[in-house]
Amino acid sequence: MTKNYQPTVNELFNKLGTQLKIKWVAGKSAANKMFARPSSELQIDIVGYFNPIHSSQVHILDNAEMTYIKSLEGNMLDNVLDKLFDPSCLAVVISNQQKPLKAMRALAEQRSIALFVSTVGGEPLVDDLRYYLSRTLAETVTLHGVFMEVISIGVLLTGDSGVGKSELALELITRGHRLIADDAPIFTRIAPDIIQGASPSMIQDFLEVRGLGILNIRRMYGDSAVKESKYLRLIVDLKITDTNLNINEDRLKSTSGHKNVLGLSIPVFTLPVAPGRNLSVLVEAAVRNHILRAGGNYYAEEEIAARQKHAMEND
Repeated sequence: MTKNYQPTVNELFNKLGTQLKIKWVAGKSAANKMFARPSSELQIDIVGYFNPIHSSQVHILDNAEMTYIKSLEGNMLDNVLDKLFDPSCLAVVISNQQKPLKAMRALAEQRSIALFVSTVGGEPLVDDLRYYLSRTLAETVTLHGVFMEVISIGVLLTGDSGVGKSELALELITRGHRLIADDAPIFTRIAPDIIQGASPSMIQDFLEVRGLGILNIRRMYGDSAVKESKYLRLIVDLKITDTNLNINEDRLKSTSGHKNVLGLSIPVFTLPVAPGRNLSVLVEAAVRNHILRAGGNYYAEEEIAARQKHAMEND
């Protein structure tokens, strides 16, 4: 299920107020206003230095911006402040403990826009506020499966209930790989080409295995057996199969495909589950094969086919 979370101005202040040494000086009626994900239609950034032409949900006034504003008078000052406290803006942050103009305080109260003053400089304000809001506003989705770090890449183990995902995850952990999330990992698109997966805080470090119940992997195997988050790079889908039905299957072709996750195409490797198969070794091999393909566009089946063609031509 895909979810969108919209933090309020008050939540932003409570989260970063102490870290960024922010004081709320006016516009406290904006406390419950919610930030929105930026869209190409609105062309509004989340956080940015004040620009009279390009609006942001949070305007940062550094030394240069405040010097410019204080140099204005009359209608020119009124016009600039009108754009600064635009309805699309939820908060204005003044850096380096500079004093806001009385007109700024008045407009903040009148238009319910939070006016903050910070002792911190403009650059860290932009970086930290943008980082927090970008991640908080990012679209998320919960997928059923076990999310692991296998050979340094994020791998989601999926499959029908009872197929053996948790047992496979436990075996991978004993082989030195790490658990990120069991059952319901949460994935967030944090960049155009990056999806990050993590565990809900309630079940972090825990793995449920049939017959054993709920296991605390951190306490059983140590801190090195778990990881807080990882980028999703590969999905391994476990499928129970009848080997007798696959006699005519093309053995040179891997059972791979792709799955759309939050708008990104994630490679999927389908792993047949049958008695006697060492699934942990097969998952490791699938991951190494994926790394070869992603890093050098290498496909073993193409090389063997080329060798066969070369041998036939020579004969």
